Amino acid sequence: MRKPPWYTLLVSKPEDGTWGRSTVETACPLDCPDTCSLSVSVERGQITKIDESERHDLTGNFICNKVRRFADRIYGVNRLHHPGVLKGIKGEGQFERVTWDKALEGISARMIQIRDEYGAEAILPLSYGGSNGLLSQDTADAQLFRRFKTSRLARNVCAAPTTTVTDALYGRMPGVSYDDYQHANLILIWGANPSTSASHLVPHIRNAVRSGTALIVVDPRRTSLAKEADIHLAVRPGTDVVVALAIHRFLFEHGYADTSFLDNHTHRAEILRERAKEWPIDRAAAVADIDAELLERAAEMYAETSPAVIRCGWGLERNRNGGNAALAVLTLPAVAGKFGVRGGGYSMSSSRAFHVDENQWIREPEPNTRIVNMNHLGRALTEYDDPPVKMLFVYNCNPAVTLPDQHRILNGLNRTDLYTVVFDQVMTDTARWADVVLPATTFFEHYDLALSYGHGNVQLVQPVIEAVEEARPNADVFSDLASKLGVDVDELLQTDMESVIHVTNMLPDIVSQPLLDQGVSPRACPVQFGDTFPRTDDGKIDLAPEELEQKAPEGLYRFRPDPNQEKYPLVLVSPASDKTTNSTLGELRTRLAHLQIHPDDAESRDLATGDTARIYNDQGEIHCMVVVNTDVKRGVLSLPKGLWRQSTMNESTANALVSDELTDLGDGACFNDARVEVARIVTATLDGQDIALWATPETGQNRVH
Repeated sequence: MRKPPWYTLLVSKPEDGTWGRSTVETACPLDCPDTCSLSVSVERGQITKIDESERHDLTGNFICNKVRRFADRIYGVNRLHHPGVLKGIKGEGQFERVTWDKALEGISARMIQIRDEYGAEAILPLSYGGSNGLLSQDTADAQLFRRFKTSRLARNVCAAPTTTVTDALYGRMPGVSYDDYQHANLILIWGANPSTSASHLVPHIRNAVRSGTALIVVDPRRTSLAKEADIHLAVRPGTDVVVALAIHRFLFEHGYADTSFLDNHTHRAEILRERAKEWPIDRAAAVADIDAELLERAAEMYAETSPAVIRCGWGLERNRNGGNAALAVLTLPAVAGKFGVRGGGYSMSSSRAFHVDENQWIREPEPNTRIVNMNHLGRALTEYDDPPVKMLFVYNCNPAVTLPDQHRILNGLNRTDLYTVVFDQVMTDTARWADVVLPATTFFEHYDLALSYGHGNVQLVQPVIEAVEEARPNADVFSDLASKLGVDVDELLQTDMESVIHVTNMLPDIVSQPLLDQGVSPRACPVQFGDTFPRTDDGKIDLAPEELEQKAPEGLYRFRPDPNQEKYPLVLVSPASDKTTNSTLGELRTRLAHLQIHPDDAESRDLATGDTARIYNDQGEIHCMVVVNTDVKRGVLSLPKGLWRQSTMNESTANALVSDELTDLGDGACFNDARVEVARIVTATLDGQDIALWATPETGQNRVH
């Protein structure tokens, strides 16, 4: 096996833990398209500064504040330092320190007992790798759980609808690169806020705008880029599909459809055309609650301007119509003929730019065991009985605050007969309900590979400090657990460093050679339908894939209104923020979160900035303070994504109001589809005790809580 130059770091590390230098180059694998290179200063074995690195030209100018303060997580009071077993009552977060050997012995004994009594499908591994590198899951862990034949997990909490759609349309064709936004004469940002979730794209957009590029933003909130846009379409959440179909109709009816491209490179364009006919501009604008003239102007600008690029985000997929919304948006470049030039086409995920396939190194086929959609974790823990879930093994995930139907999940975690293992870096809200906690290393303490889904390259992640106390990397722990269970794990996947070398050598030469030598692979900058094409069987775009037509509840390019909108007239969305990446770093939020509400909605409910409000529906309720904000669309409430329970007054987050209903395509989560109402909370004293009163919008009468 070819060893990279940095391989000697492992054997040359001085005893004082300083790794023989004061600055170490590494990369950030958190769930962000940018995957920044980092330069980390270390003194006396501790991180003193985290900064940008010029190793990666795209991200070399700056990094986000979230990562700059990551040392606060590494050395913070919430950090897990050693294994522990439950001491006291579940949910209180009290654990007795034990050795790694005792913890793994106990876990393996319980796994064998459950397998023998209920079958291995009663064990549910729960993980999601959004904020981890390529190898922090699906290496030794995947081999272990597949060979033990546990239940399988459908990791559908994010990007499931969009991935389903892009696979069917384009076969995950790489998108327009950040660099090529300068060539666009129109940029259309749809359901994305790069300022908080892809910050290195923002300078490219702003430079293009300064040079005369037109900018259109589709988002229910007036984001920073929306404020700079030529047109901002503040659509009602869940209506993106009809807005996109109205643009399609405009293209077809006004002679802007590229019939030559459609004839030569697509199938079933006639189905899209027929279904778009149902959505004239006026009708779509009324449903989406936007100005019809503004929508028509946006359609004209997109039709008449080339090159034009659509930056499609993940916000538009998180509702009942999310799959069809992504389908309608991502087919616009095909109908309008925007491909074939730099700055033309679409951007979404470029994670498959280099054909990375984890099954190459897992080398164990998935067993034919039960599949559990992680969005249905609450019902899996409280309702499944064939067999019941008797053991939950959580890693790379914080389901108590990141998955839908929060209250049902917490009820499941509270089961005394459920054996829960949480393997994490810090004492998360989920870890507090564990029977066993295991301390994991952060990406500053282990080897990994960071695969960018924004620009498609791969970077080396390497440790810059010794692991804190007894924290251990995933590969090491799962290979040790496999050994105790008598399950074979490939030798080359038993440690994090050997996994990196093994997997790197399996990647294409264009990736592996520079990655081994310089720690970073080249970036992919393809021209769609120029030097990269759909990875479908025939190289063409199927605009109405039959397999999706059969899966969609009412067919493709269809809009389903929310049946709860009369009872609960407001829509709660939970967008990404500049404080956390998903829920990672949520423990560092020391202030209570605030609900953003439009002035009209606040006035009609007697709410003002600084008031305390109750946001509620049939799922539950949230108590938090209010900020009146004109940047939020009328009829929409906004509470940040990734909040921990400590960030609200009653320890419920936005997901307490999100049902586990699945999207129309891809079986994804409907985080931005929570229909709610809100009322002001007033405190009072009765018989010496504080009570809370709120007026319900339906009756105007006070109720006591």
